[in-house]
Amino acid sequence: MAAAEGGAERVELCSALSEGGITPSAGLISAARAAVNIQLFVIIRPRGGNFVYSDRELEVMRADIAEAKARNIDGVALGVLTAESTVDKERTSELIRLARPLQVTFHRAFDVCPDMDRALEDVIACGCDRLLTSGGKADAVKGMNDLAGLQRKAGNRIRIMAGGGIRLSNVRALAVRTGVGAIHTSLGTQVRSTAFDGGAEGNALHGGFTRFLVRENEVRIFKSALQEIAAGQ
Repeated sequence: MAAAEGGAERVELCSALSEGGITPSAGLISAARAAVNIQLFVIIRPRGGNFVYSDRELEVMRADIAEAKARNIDGVALGVLTAESTVDKERTSELIRLARPLQVTFHRAFDVCPDMDRALEDVIACGCDRLLTSGGKADAVKGMNDLAGLQRKAGNRIRIMAGGGIRLSNVRALAVRTGVGAIHTSLGTQVRSTAFDGGAEGNALHGGFTRFLVRENEVRIFKSALQEIAAGQ
């Protein structure tokens, strides 16, 4: 809700950011859909870790796509790799077919692929609408040169969306350098609960019950910066 009020055009809904994001519950998807009118994408990822999935995990992903579609969302973010860290075109294409007519983003599983040129062509061949990537680096700032290359090679065949460590302090340099027109950011602030005091041992066990919080004003400032960049200011 804070993201929507702050001017975000789309939300990628996930749970367990500490795991890099996994599929949210049906209840959370329904609540988010009821709360915001902007585009709502749901990540389809059954667990943390790598992006090589078993047949049983693929069954879970198929079921999660069906559950998400039934809740009037606008798109999904997904990605499946082979054991050789290449795009699993067969399985990814199957999931995309199941997701249609929703939009589909291939998420940062892409950044695990050692041959990004091949991976880009594979993602396009699968029929994805959008590719979320940091340019194969730990964050998008380190991957700016690679992002610029991907943007050139992609042309109008797929929309490149930069993501990974993008903040107000670096978004202008990144947008200008790469030419990428879509930006993905969490803008999450880690907040520690004040309702728990379990002593040193309890805090270590539960991580102090910290959670991520998005603040509307930070989203608004970030969006304003993007609008200034687009206007050439």
